[in-house]
Amino acid sequence: MTQTDKQPIKLAILDLYDGVENEGMRGFREILQRYKDKNDLNLTYEVFDVRQKVEVPGLEFDIYISSGGPGSPIDSEGTEWEKKYFRLIDSLEDHNLSNTQQKKYGFFVCHAFQLMCRKYRLGDINMRKSASFGVLPVHQTHAAKNEPVFEGLADPFYSVDSRLWQVINPNEKRFVDMGMQLLAIEKERPHIDLPRALMAIRFNDYFFATQFHPEADAIGVRTLLLKDEKKKEVVQEHGLDKYNEMLEHLEDPDKVTLTQNTIIPNFLDQAVLSLQEI
Repeated sequence: MTQTDKQPIKLAILDLYDGVENEGMRGFREILQRYKDKNDLNLTYEVFDVRQKVEVPGLEFDIYISSGGPGSPIDSEGTEWEKKYFRLIDSLEDHNLSNTQQKKYGFFVCHAFQLMCRKYRLGDINMRKSASFGVLPVHQTHAAKNEPVFEGLADPFYSVDSRLWQVINPNEKRFVDMGMQLLAIEKERPHIDLPRALMAIRFNDYFFATQFHPEADAIGVRTLLLKDEKKKEVVQEHGLDKYNEMLEHLEDPDKVTLTQNTIIPNFLDQAVLSLQEI
């Protein structure tokens, strides 16, 4: 059987980078190519420039991956692109609540995570005192114990954090009322009296989101960390020892590389398996 004889799997990448140069889109493409080759799938994807060109897909895709991006997740409220974006999310949810067997899967990263938290009113969204960037530990909550997307990861696991905005102070009543689960939080900083940011959420059986960047790879992050401006930023925020430690973590196959090879592929396993069962 050739690949084209196999069941087609259509994936949409929602690019929220607004035309800003980034490593994220390359990360998604490389993960998808590896996943397609490894599993010998008839998988295709299409990229939609949501913010810059106001491009939003319809319901003709099986899986939707929404990227990170720059700027405020609050100031975009009421813009044309965001209205279209949330209309898509509402349509996907309505589809999944219907009797149809073939559900639609969504994965939301960083900026998209913040937008979804705002949509569902899951916590407070604010700007950090300074940007968080680097290879940092992510701690799993008790609710993550049986989470298939985290299968194969340690606790804490390491991922790439890159954000100026954050979601804090989870609204526990909203989580309970909506049947959502907070699965990971920021590392503890006992010496800093600040709330820990929300880092991963399962919204429902089909939607998953991370505040960190599971698509990031060690090579891309190392390139960024070695740039003078980025080095200065990280050293100011975390100190020189922490900066050097981050560079060491990038060499460790059990840190960023493991996260990149685990989280999105695990999510795709769930989505693809459900499509193949129909």
